[in-house]
Amino acid sequence: MPEMNKPAIIVLMPGALPMAQRLAACVGGEVHGAEGRVSDAQVRFAEVKPHVRDLFRQGRPIIALMASGAVIRLLAPLLDDKHSEPPVLAVAEDGSAVVPLLGGHHGANDLARQIAGELGIAPAITTAGDLRFGVALDQPPEGYRLANPDAAKAVMAELVAGGAARLNGKVPWLEASRLPFADNGRVTLTVTDAVKTPEALELVYHPKTLVLGMGCERHAPVEEAIALAEEALAKAGLARESLTAIASIDVKADERAVHAVAAHFGVPARFFPADRLEAETPRLKTPSDVVFAEVGCHGVAEGAALAAAGAQGELILPKIKSRGVTAAIARAPQVLEAQGFGRARGRLFVVGIGPGAEGWRSPEVSRMVEASTDLVGYSLYLDLLEGLADGKKRHDFDLGKEEARVVHAMELAGEGRTVALVCSGDAGIYAMATLVFELLDKGGISDAASRIEIAVSPGISALQAAAARAGAPLGHDFCTISLSDLLTPWEHIQRRVKAAGEGDFVIAFYNPVSLKRRTQLAYARDQLLTYRPADTPVILASNLGREGERVRVVPLGGLNVDDVDMLTVVVIGSSESRVVKTGDGRAWVYTPRGYSGKAGTGMKKEDVA
Repeated sequence: MPEMNKPAIIVLMPGALPMAQRLAACVGGEVHGAEGRVSDAQVRFAEVKPHVRDLFRQGRPIIALMASGAVIRLLAPLLDDKHSEPPVLAVAEDGSAVVPLLGGHHGANDLARQIAGELGIAPAITTAGDLRFGVALDQPPEGYRLANPDAAKAVMAELVAGGAARLNGKVPWLEASRLPFADNGRVTLTVTDAVKTPEALELVYHPKTLVLGMGCERHAPVEEAIALAEEALAKAGLARESLTAIASIDVKADERAVHAVAAHFGVPARFFPADRLEAETPRLKTPSDVVFAEVGCHGVAEGAALAAAGAQGELILPKIKSRGVTAAIARAPQVLEAQGFGRARGRLFVVGIGPGAEGWRSPEVSRMVEASTDLVGYSLYLDLLEGLADGKKRHDFDLGKEEARVVHAMELAGEGRTVALVCSGDAGIYAMATLVFELLDKGGISDAASRIEIAVSPGISALQAAAARAGAPLGHDFCTISLSDLLTPWEHIQRRVKAAGEGDFVIAFYNPVSLKRRTQLAYARDQLLTYRPADTPVILASNLGREGERVRVVPLGGLNVDDVDMLTVVVIGSSESRVVKTGDGRAWVYTPRGYSGKAGTGMKKEDVA
């Protein structure tokens, strides 16, 4: 479940934690606990008021193990539009009551029924439509869109007052309700995929039965594609709300225009291989040998629309075209789900989780991992995600085999999955992001994998973590150098160490030693001693942000290679770096922002923040 749809279970006291965990398991939620009181929560917050209000503003479902009145008072200043409010429920800490407070027709009533079933109680549902008719007319089920929600209040008032409804169209979910139907009913409930202006006391529902097929030249203008799609709907007199997806051939999976049209209508884009579209040739209205010679099927727009609509679907708007874009529309005999046909454009999130601890992991990275179907990475890094990895398919790799790891992630995404390639520290610093783009540049992956969507999200690097733990050693110019000669020739590393020494940079050494490689760090130490004093501070930081964390400060002249292991980051100060002790006896390393060679004090007024 995407994070923004995952209910947040709010718990304030440790005694209510077991109930919160039970509810989280029941609804696929996430436990949010008060900091200092509820230690075993997936998310911790310092103050309940701003946290709950932020969740509400984000549209996140909220299930609060709190008194109903307390929840109402927290959210009262934010209440203005019931059509946009997320579900908000209050549940008694002992599980004796569940009350949907807000968003009853937006999922709160359904959540209340689900929780009540788990707890063996009756939900306290009070919305009139649900109680009397067993249906929420302003919240149709998945696959239907209400065109005029503002009219729902008047319609419900008429029905609750004893009025009857006329039904235009065959709709199982309405027919199965307890609504009073009559041929002369003043209320009209219409279900159609056509554009329709509602009359008084009429609700118009648009079923998701249409698919717009689209073909285009490479790099077709976005504006042209959107204009043709709008023209296609207008020409057929069809409602945009009935669109289920935009469909095309798989070689267009990375085509900007296709995705722009999908975004314009708020629907997904789905793609089919050429042989699947070629199977639709007998049903095409405008087959083309030219198109076959180009992409291997006789029609992209019509073929994709029909393939998505299914064997019983019909082509209701044959291909129309502009200069570089084609469009066609097909209708299915029943409501469609985009997940049921074609494949999505795969997504690859290349994420840095920092040292691994939740507090040092960015919210963006957490959202990306949460949205992923598959996780790829070194086993230790995946383990560090803990509960965030629940429900995801793991693809564990041993340390090393970086290219195989990245290829696997990209190929999974090429199958239409959403994949998180998990790195420690920052994904772009001596990590997997570089390999992703190198494979795109030089090849070695399938065509499908080369068309995936890619997003890289930063994490706290070992360099930043070490600096923060030790003080502010990066206060002036700095650089990073990897001492591993597995991929970089040793003579190049030597040249970089000398250049950094001559430039008087603070230097962070990655991969300082390994089991077999023990001499490179000693070389770097001896080389740098020719450029800076022997008492230059050196930070040795191991297991940052994890159990066994250790941060030491030693002088450059006393740096012992045997004190460094593969999990240690070595930060060597410049000639300007200093050590200062605070009253508690702790030593901090910093590098002044100004140059000592400046006239006067070495600091200008404008240097002071």
